Amino acid sequence: MAHEPQNGGSPGESGVQPAAPAAAARGGSLAESGRPPRRLYAALDLGTNNCRLLVAKPEGASFRVVDAFSRIVRLGEGLAQTGRLSEAAMDRAVEALKVCRAKLQDRQVTRARLIATEACRAAENGAIFIDRVRQETGLRLEIVDRQTEAHLAAQGCAPLADPRARGVILFDIGGGSSELVWLLPRGPGRSGGPPSADILGWTSLPVGVVTLAERHGGQRVTRESFARMVDEVADMVACFAHREAIRGQLQHLHMLGTSGTVTTLAGVHLGLVKYDRRRVDGAWLAAGEVDIILQQLLDMSYEQRIGHPCIGAERADLVLAGCAILEGMRRHFPCERLRVADRGLREGILVGLMRADGVWRRPFYRNHDGDRR
Repeated sequence: MAHEPQNGGSPGESGVQPAAPAAAARGGSLAESGRPPRRLYAALDLGTNNCRLLVAKPEGASFRVVDAFSRIVRLGEGLAQTGRLSEAAMDRAVEALKVCRAKLQDRQVTRARLIATEACRAAENGAIFIDRVRQETGLRLEIVDRQTEAHLAAQGCAPLADPRARGVILFDIGGGSSELVWLLPRGPGRSGGPPSADILGWTSLPVGVVTLAERHGGQRVTRESFARMVDEVADMVACFAHREAIRGQLQHLHMLGTSGTVTTLAGVHLGLVKYDRRRVDGAWLAAGEVDIILQQLLDMSYEQRIGHPCIGAERADLVLAGCAILEGMRRHFPCERLRVADRGLREGILVGLMRADGVWRRPFYRNHDGDRR
């Protein structure tokens, strides 16, 4: 992990400067409030398609987000054809990371983990790009493997697992890879904090919305080309070692999806005229409702997808590739219920950092009246 020193010193592995004394006093000094100031935590996820940042502080048995940033940078654009990150894609990513750097400085973040995923893993020049990011922004990105990516997604989404279910099939549809994780819901455990889950098995599929759309076309998608995408993904899922064990108890499981694909499906289903995370995160979709939404999307032209308030120009050429990945998974795991998560890797990073610090066991995360903050 890339952690910052708690007080003073030079930047840690993440490159985030520790908070200055004056900044710590913004939230009230120990003398003013009677308790130590709470540090801020940050999680950054640079993927094949998006650059996303969350800044949060512990609150109650979870945390509260105090700042966020998200930008589609398409870092992996053309990677499948060339094996390299293009100069234009790297430029877009660096500009987004400069915004993240400014937010980390403005918020005086002292504890952070900054990760890069599939695009940087797969690219011949991935390490060169990481070095460029360090030189131009001061941020030290950590390229994580697929297992770590799956575990972080599980940790971030576990609170949305139905505790009455005997298991959950979590999927994270990314830009360059997609993870499938078989989870067993658990409580928060002795360390406190949000509910957790045990991982019973996982796999990573070497396909994401960017790579699949580039292979099959994302703007003009026919039912025939969509079926070919579904077949390709379904063949990959067939190799999941735990497939038969999961299929043997499908009636006791539900799916849990984290990605722009499933949040788009929920937005379309809810008829939102503007995306609303409060309504989407945690929404339930029945299998029949997913079928109807997919048909609606397939009936839309590229221009209609651009005009849809829950899709837009940045996702219009990727959303059907994401739907094909979901359908390839549902072909093997036809669960009756799907829960939608507008959360994932970044939340998993934050929970991991806070659990490591034992913040939910500390008495100074209480206000003057003794209530949890």
